[in-house]
Order: sequence, then C-alpha cells, then structure tokens
Amino acid sequence: MNDRPRLPSDLVDVLTSFRRCADVDLVLTDLLTPSEIESIAERWEIVKRLDAGESQRDVRDAVGVSVTTVSRGSRGLKYGVGGFRIALDRLAERPAS
Repeated sequence: MNDRPRLPSDLVDVLTSFRRCADVDLVLTDLLTPSEIESIAERWEIVKRLDAGESQRDVRDAVGVSVTTVSRGSRGLKYGVGGFRIALDRLAERPAS
C-alpha cells in the first residue's frame, strides 16, 4: 500500500483546466508559502540539471544546496512515480525561446 500524500483531486482538476499559465501561477502563489515556492523552484532546477547530465556535485555547486538535497532529487527522478519524467519530456517538447 502506498502511504504517500495525495493532492486533492478537485485541485488537480482545477489546475489542469486553466488555459493561461498566469492563472496557474496566481493560484499556486496564493496556495503556497514563499518558502514552499522556493523549495519547489529549487527542486525543479536540481531535477532539470540532473536530467541534462550534470553531476550531483556540479548541481550542488550551481544551485547552492547540499549533496543530500541533490541526492533526494536524483532518487525522485530515478525511482519516483514518473511525474518528473513526464514534466521533463513535456518541457523538451516546447519550442525553444
């Protein structure tokens, strides 16, 4: 049995219904604390860098976090439920700006 916390399905439904990224940004800004937003941004940067092939030490130095934090991101990328992979693949599909 998986005991990990689940996001409320109605919240997920609402977030996926928005057509404008700015609307998602507004909802998440109201929903999350500044510290939570910083943590999410940090974790996302770690995962993107690891996926791009950077070493854990290089990521640590670039992002300014501990090796333990980078290792947590690496485990999530390798052994998580697949959400990082879906998001990274979607990011790669976007046209370069």
